[in-house]
Amino acid sequence: MSNFEEKTKEMKEFRLTTVDNPYDPFTQFDKWNQFDMQKGYNSCSYLARIARVSEELTEKENNKQIERAIDEIISLDFMNIYKKVVRETPTDPEI
Repeated sequence: MSNFEEKTKEMKEFRLTTVDNPYDPFTQFDKWNQFDMQKGYNSCSYLARIARVSEELTEKENNKQIERAIDEIISLDFMNIYKKVVRETPTDPEI
């Protein structure tokens, strides 16, 4: 794979959601978050406590930490309410 192909390939983004939330956390975040908060899930806060993200890490590294945290949350989810959603986005060739 050439350097250009590597830089322009798609990157996956991950979000934590619940099985009963009808909104897309990528494109309908405000509605998604309102539903999540009304149900008492507080998924964003939960994820923030588990994910080890930092301004010192690259976007790719932070994304890996978010995915790791989502996988951990799901593995501990005895009520089976959480799920991971994925979106592929093109990476910026300038990065």
